Amino acid sequence: MMKDYELKMPKSVSAGANALEKLEGLLSKGVNKIVVFTDKGILAAGLADKPIRIIESLNIDYTILSDIPAEPNYHEAQSVIELFKKEQADFIIAIGGGSVMDVSKLASILATDDYTVKDLLDNPLLAKKEVTSLMIPTTAGTGAETTPNSIVGVPEKELKIGIVNPEMIADYVLLDGRMIKNLPKPIAAATGVDALCHAIECFTSNKANPISDTFALEALDLIMNNIIESCTNSDALEAKNKMLLGSFYAGVAITSSGTTGIHALSYPLGGAYHIAHGVSNAMLLAPVMRFNESAIKDLLAKAYDRVVREGDQNLSVNVKSAYMIAEFERIVDVLEIPTSLKVFDVPKEDIDKLVSAGMEVTRLLVNNKREIKPEDARNIYLEIL
Repeated sequence: MMKDYELKMPKSVSAGANALEKLEGLLSKGVNKIVVFTDKGILAAGLADKPIRIIESLNIDYTILSDIPAEPNYHEAQSVIELFKKEQADFIIAIGGGSVMDVSKLASILATDDYTVKDLLDNPLLAKKEVTSLMIPTTAGTGAETTPNSIVGVPEKELKIGIVNPEMIADYVLLDGRMIKNLPKPIAAATGVDALCHAIECFTSNKANPISDTFALEALDLIMNNIIESCTNSDALEAKNKMLLGSFYAGVAITSSGTTGIHALSYPLGGAYHIAHGVSNAMLLAPVMRFNESAIKDLLAKAYDRVVREGDQNLSVNVKSAYMIAEFERIVDVLEIPTSLKVFDVPKEDIDKLVSAGMEVTRLLVNNKREIKPEDARNIYLEIL
């Protein structure tokens, strides 16, 4: 029997080599005060220059908030939001990666004094959209420009938690490959593999459905066939635009399906050891896929048929499935992303703490096709120690 499925997206998305040129038209609609969320690295790299010039050409009042830490905890996010509220803005522009966009999304629903970020940890649906928001991602990536999610650290739990509220979905998105042209390879690689994880996790999720499958498979195709060139060749603008689109599609898939064991087990690594989210996902990608393989072979085979350009469609399901997992490993290897927790001085004695924290991420564990029990989580963590 056909179930009901739901899809929520930004109301306007512009993508391609000249997407930034759309900004002037979007701001010519009665905008009075803009707050630009970004970070100091983005400002130093000049990535915010063109959007700011457009704002200034329209004589619109604006303020820049650039003290946004990478992967903030909820206290840090609230501090930025308190500064935002003082500006009484009616329009938000986020120029940055996942952390910048996540904080700006929280700001868009916390412009009043009714609730705080901490309140949303307990009840994410309390707040409603107060300020129009526009996202310009500078990584291809996190998918934060399209999801209703905001990830914040919770220090007392040594865990990252996703606040999920459909009201946080951006109103506008601009995807322009020029914004990631000079992204350092380590950041491009980690965020790119994060998007890859979004795509394959959503496609193999218990909540996967015809809507999410459409976006997840297209995302997987775009990402796997462009990620290496995009991350290693600064002039590969076509590949970069395809990566931005693939990351966006993977984010759309999240809104209709959801990530699984990779993300569930990666959150404690970020929360306790401040390992970059994309790096922790890259570490767990192949181990969790191998653990899940007995339950997702047919799906991995379908992904093979879509992604592998010169692939032999007559190969067995087992061979196609094994190929896909091997290809995930190859991508992580070629992009030189760390695959061992030893790089981050994580002691074996912390395994119990990691397992306990990972088991708390039930929001994502329930999506995993094969149940991950504490002992399974332990074995997966041991595999990357």
